[in-house]
Amino acid sequence: MTVRIGLVGCGHIGFVHSYTLLQLIRHGLVDAEVRDTYDVDPSRADAFAAPHGARPAPSLAALLDDVDAVWVCTWTAAHLEVVTAAAERGLAVFCEKPLGPNLADCERVASSLAGVPHQVGLVLRHAPVFRELAERVADPATGRPLAAVFRDDQYFPNQGMYASDWRSDARRAGGGTLIEHSIHDVDILRWLLGDPILVQASVASRFAHPGIDDVAAVTFTFPDGAVATLTSVWHQILTRGSTRRLEVFCEDALLWLDDDLVGPLHVETSAGATTIPTEPPPWVQRLDPPPVLARAVAEYAPPTKAFLDALAAGSDPVGEPDAATALAAHRLVDAAYRSATTGEAVMPTPR
Repeated sequence: MTVRIGLVGCGHIGFVHSYTLLQLIRHGLVDAEVRDTYDVDPSRADAFAAPHGARPAPSLAALLDDVDAVWVCTWTAAHLEVVTAAAERGLAVFCEKPLGPNLADCERVASSLAGVPHQVGLVLRHAPVFRELAERVADPATGRPLAAVFRDDQYFPNQGMYASDWRSDARRAGGGTLIEHSIHDVDILRWLLGDPILVQASVASRFAHPGIDDVAAVTFTFPDGAVATLTSVWHQILTRGSTRRLEVFCEDALLWLDDDLVGPLHVETSAGATTIPTEPPPWVQRLDPPPVLARAVAEYAPPTKAFLDALAAGSDPVGEPDAATALAAHRLVDAAYRSATTGEAVMPTPR
């Protein structure tokens, strides 16, 4: 079954998805077609439709009536409307992160997604280096995790290749670097270490965008006494793109990475230090994006292909990660913002 896709939201992340889909389709790696595009700016929908030979839909409803699956790539506050409308028609949904601008909206989006085939765009779970890290942290030979130190930085994404005006608008984004960018990091820490019992945070808005944090420091405490710290920064160093460094200290090993896609992963034990190369699936080498898009395509192609393969097979897939996983990360982000407001450590909202 050829999956007919509708792409909703034709900005930066919409372009990444659109081009990734184009590569997968052109190389015969998925049985799918982009059938319709829609954006509140019709000129953007026109531009995205052309490479696919798709229709720029005159309305969201018209798009939903013409497709089997919807890629939700709008600004965050618009996710709820699109996901709800798609789910009411029983359509499959790939929803970008964050699910919503606040926990209440995230819960509503997750509830709608739970009733249909879906996947959420927390794509770091598909990165080869993080998969290798998760496997080794879970290995008893590594010993119990003791602490993790995560640093995530990016230039303020209202400029450069992102050129996103809505990311500096709290009404549309819900927040700044912590929810919009580091929701990925919170999800990874939870994947590696489990659910924390306490969250303490401090956030700041240094660039005068009300409600948009550009600095966040968070400490997560886990039931067994392990601790993780996350520092997330939006700065003005335009030569630095999205950059992550993660160190995980276990009883018998230190593991760290400086690249959040293919690594390598570094491991130090009492026997010495080793460097472990990690690679994307071999079929990724068949794709031929221009160099400026190669990394983004390599990052988004595996989760996209996995979801489309399941849909094309006629199954009723819940992709990795699913809405419940994404919502658990959002509960931690919500706890961090509450802690920053009160100045005290708080317990995450129960599931």
